[in-house]
Amino acid sequence: MDNILTILEKDARTTPEEIARMTKKKVSSVKKIIKGHEKSGVIVKYKTVLNKEMLRIDAREVRALIEVNIVPQKNVGFDYMAERIYKFPEVISCHLVSGTYDLLLIAGGKDLHTVANFVAEKLSPMQNVRGTTTHFLLKTYKEDGDILKQVEKDRRIAISL
Repeated sequence: MDNILTILEKDARTTPEEIARMTKKKVSSVKKIIKGHEKSGVIVKYKTVLNKEMLRIDAREVRALIEVNIVPQKNVGFDYMAERIYKFPEVISCHLVSGTYDLLLIAGGKDLHTVANFVAEKLSPMQNVRGTTTHFLLKTYKEDGDILKQVEKDRRIAISL
């Protein structure tokens, strides 16, 4: 991976001027390289990593890791089923993995019931889905390589005289 991509992956807010200084390239060259990566699909999008623990409680969504066993399809392997599954709006990420299950999903919804209904009513009944195991995420300590500062609650007991 080139230096420009490494810099942008770490902090997408880094300006072409800053990248040019860091890489000792011309600003116009840096802009051209970035545009080329965007056009070719190497850079898919720019995003912000949020610490959702610090948001209001009603603004947080529930997330779950879902292990999915599927029957691979003739001539297309796992790709056909993965595509059908990742098109659901509840699916945040979809990975083909080795081991005891085939796909690992990260799914989300406004509450536990939304994610549970997705698994029960949409995912599990799909033809060629052999089984699922759902793990609800309780707390996130690190996201996309970034350690999230946790909100510290005052654990002292109030004493009055």
